[in-house]
Amino acid sequence: MKKTVLITLFTTVAVGALTLIAGSNPVQPAPAALKPAKRPWKSQITGTVVGVHDGDTITLLPDKPGAEQLKVRLAGIDAPEAKQAFGQASKQHLSDLVYKKQVAVLVVTTDRYGRTVGVVYRPAVGGANVNEEQLRDGMAWHYTSYPTPLVDPRHEAAARAAKAGLWEDANPTPPWQFRK
Repeated sequence: MKKTVLITLFTTVAVGALTLIAGSNPVQPAPAALKPAKRPWKSQITGTVVGVHDGDTITLLPDKPGAEQLKVRLAGIDAPEAKQAFGQASKQHLSDLVYKKQVAVLVVTTDRYGRTVGVVYRPAVGGANVNEEQLRDGMAWHYTSYPTPLVDPRHEAAARAAKAGLWEDANPTPPWQFRK
């Protein structure tokens, strides 16, 4: 029962987020000639976060009995590397948001390293989108090389304007440049 309620909550939140991004009104029915839009996620997983590797990667222990731990890369964002300015702050911020907490993940894809890539939601706080929280609080960049419609890039712009987190620095180095 609890799992069904969580999945329904996260589906509702995700659809609501997509509606806001697309700017459409969910109350008005779509014309019959139009096919429903394809969901931007493949599946949903609920579980407990048992590890935080950095500001954009967690380890999830799924609720499904017998399931193995999954490494989950947060879709649509790129956080500073561990040895980069704000790298440890970004990791700590993500840890404060999700470590040892129940979350739901909308799985977008699997990356070349075999990690699940998805958008993480926190049911205990109204289904808050953790990926967007990292952006909003200046703990990550919007990852334009791998965007997803489930993560609104305007949160980065707001963090920049507020000089929040890594945006305190006048010219922070994006992690994709730092890795070169």
